[in-house]
Amino acid sequence: MDPKDRIIFALDVPSLSEAEKYAGMLKDHVGVFKVGLELFVACGPAVIEAVKKSGQGIFLDMKFHDIPETVRGAMRSASALGAEFITVHCDEGGALLKAAVEGNTGSAKVLGVTVLTSLSDESLKEIGIDTNKYRTPLDLVLHRARLAKLAGCAGVVCSGHEVDSVKNEFGPDFIVVTPGIRSSGDAVGDQKRVVTPYEAIYNGADYIVVGRPIRKAHDPRKAAELIAREIGKALKDRRGD
Repeated sequence: MDPKDRIIFALDVPSLSEAEKYAGMLKDHVGVFKVGLELFVACGPAVIEAVKKSGQGIFLDMKFHDIPETVRGAMRSASALGAEFITVHCDEGGALLKAAVEGNTGSAKVLGVTVLTSLSDESLKEIGIDTNKYRTPLDLVLHRARLAKLAGCAGVVCSGHEVDSVKNEFGPDFIVVTPGIRSSGDAVGDQKRVVTPYEAIYNGADYIVVGRPIRKAHDPRKAAELIAREIGKALKDRRGD
């Protein structure tokens, strides 16, 4: 896989025209385009067809989170759109994750979202997590990754801080996608557990989700190229080349 193919560019924009603009601009510089809630709610399934014309894969980031039967049906509809990846939340347990996997009637890879990168240690207490049992986000990520693996998910979404532990426990074939990517000097924004592209890939991530560092750059293509170089260096260092 070429280093650029490991970049999932987040199309976190409000309109079809903007999505098409970035897809056209970056199709030769990234491997996958992420369609998330903002864009999908605004444009519906039509945006998937429009972005697929770029020739790149689609990461449909719906983070499904409802009762199992509803998620099963939603996943059935989503998988018919031809996305390469579709996400579902892990925090409702194995029944929900199994329903998502069972509803996947296409070739999409179902990924469990473990702990959002916007959450910190303090956030776990605020949302009612038993911090005696799960003292850090890593503890909770590993627990939820285990549920995802048992349910038949192809992998998980987690921060770069947890990738190494997830890979060590669940093996190299268990896909890990890492958001919360910020290059040196980038504004962190609403993210808490951030890493650089190099750190994420060196720690074992298969793909990284990058939005603002590319989208807000003066030259988005150049920004993507620089990130691909970081990925390439991390892969070489990881192999010990």
